[in-house]
Amino acid sequence: MVKIGGGSGFIVRHDGIILTNKHVVTDSNATYTVLVNDGREFKAAVLARDPIEDIAILKIDATKLPTVRLGNSSKVELGEEILAIGNALGLFKNTVSSGIVSGMARTIRASTDPKSPMQELRGLIQTDAAINPGNSGGPLVNMRGEAIGINAAIVFGAQNLSFALPINA
Repeated sequence: MVKIGGGSGFIVRHDGIILTNKHVVTDSNATYTVLVNDGREFKAAVLARDPIEDIAILKIDATKLPTVRLGNSSKVELGEEILAIGNALGLFKNTVSSGIVSGMARTIRASTDPKSPMQELRGLIQTDAAINPGNSGGPLVNMRGEAIGINAAIVFGAQNLSFALPINA
């Protein structure tokens, strides 16, 4: 088996439902494995990939899992303090960076690599929290610990210019 990539995600239901980005699980022929914090590994089934919103839903065969509470992204305010959580560079699991909401309802064009076609993402939450490759799919949380977004994109060459999909999407 060859590892070809990595990303982040977060459990939203005790029975193993996980949210991540579509671009984290884009290869329909690949086998995906989820590593949970206690060291267990699970084969993941991709239940859905939304190519417009860049969201994917995974399912692992497990129960009684800890979950991340979902917040309401329509209540997010400019200047609000947030935390971005993910597996930075695919090497540093559970990396947490802090920042503020720097912009709302942003539109960007992004691609997963220089050879991939550009995709337009709309309605994004802009943040100055450090998000790195590998953080994609991780939660953007408010100070109440509720997921208000899914870390999705960064601007290469910029410092701390990052974007998350609003959780209400």
